[in-house]
Amino acid sequence: MTSNFKQAALDYHEHPTPGKIRIELSKPANTANDLALAYSPGVAEPVRAIAACPDDAYRYTSKGNLVAVISNGSAILGLGNLGPLASKPVMEGKALLFKRFADIDSVDIEVKATTPETFIDTVARIADTFGGINLEDIKAPDCFEIEQKLIELCDIPVFHDDQHGTAIVTAAGLLNALEIQDKRLEDARIVCLGAGAAATACMNLLVALGARRDKLYMLDRQGVIHSGREGLDPHKLAFANDSGARTLDEALQGADVFLGLSGANLLTPEALGNMAARPILFACSNPDPEISPELAKSVRDDLIIATGRSDYPNQVNNVLGFPFIFRGALDVRARHINEAMKIAAVEALRQLAKTPVPSDVLQAYQLDSLAFGRDYILPKPMDARLLVAISSAVAKAAVESGVARLPYPAHYPV
Repeated sequence: MTSNFKQAALDYHEHPTPGKIRIELSKPANTANDLALAYSPGVAEPVRAIAACPDDAYRYTSKGNLVAVISNGSAILGLGNLGPLASKPVMEGKALLFKRFADIDSVDIEVKATTPETFIDTVARIADTFGGINLEDIKAPDCFEIEQKLIELCDIPVFHDDQHGTAIVTAAGLLNALEIQDKRLEDARIVCLGAGAAATACMNLLVALGARRDKLYMLDRQGVIHSGREGLDPHKLAFANDSGARTLDEALQGADVFLGLSGANLLTPEALGNMAARPILFACSNPDPEISPELAKSVRDDLIIATGRSDYPNQVNNVLGFPFIFRGALDVRARHINEAMKIAAVEALRQLAKTPVPSDVLQAYQLDSLAFGRDYILPKPMDARLLVAISSAVAKAAVESGVARLPYPAHYPV
């Protein structure tokens, strides 16, 4: 990045007021009567009501539209373990996106916790304040234990976006890319370079959607994960492949899909050249992908490539998922975000990419046209239709799967 851009980013965060979020009043507080209702003595009435019926907290407080974005800073973006305070700009950014795209109020919470147990205990004790919890930037494998335990302990949705948000958007784009390339998920040989939280969640969701485990290859720094390796945690062992391939080059021989959640420039032109006809690349390392789109397209003119970057087509961006998934979950007061809700989000997202793109979206991205195809497998983040399409699908799935406490909202499409 240029020095000008770095300074612009710092200036954006500092001026005119430090940070990216603030609290604003939702009720009048201009008269003595306003204050009497807002605080003493009037506030005693909702206190008594909530004490008698805890669900009334959703009626008389902001709980139902309030999400906590929580991190320990152990895996900040691609920067590593820089601690909780350094994660605060990212958590504020997440809160900004919740408000901007789904009108969800959100606060960031950075927790000094060096063990999963301490983090779990801290979050569980404050969870009743919120309508949902978005976990962020927590290293693997700790994130798996943390999320699972908090789901068990909390009666509100707990969602690790680095895992499931990435998986949902990736799966939607990949299903569309397979359709365009005239391939089927159940037949596809998929190679995943990376074995962290996002990679594991992507592979699990693809299996739930129909991918065959014997056609999946997951690689970490030591190469292809296979059952002969010692010290594998259960999350890696679930994707052990004993076909004999040990290196990335070997796994990619005849592969249909490359999914990169690893690091820059790790996919060579030679390995790409050995993939099957009409290959699909998701080179999602940020800011520099596993292979640049320019280089990839110079090697293969029959491919579809997606990256995590906004300056190329087919950006895999979590903002296509998490604000709307939480919107749907909050609107039916779901206890959890379950597999059915994730799959509903995948389907809604991929179907939206197949519909005509509104003129305001084209204008926002300074494009003359945009249509479902090799360079458009996912909707653009500025597409306002995402809110209704995904939120309604998630809400419906929550109701049908039995985790909703409210009926499907009347203002959503039937």
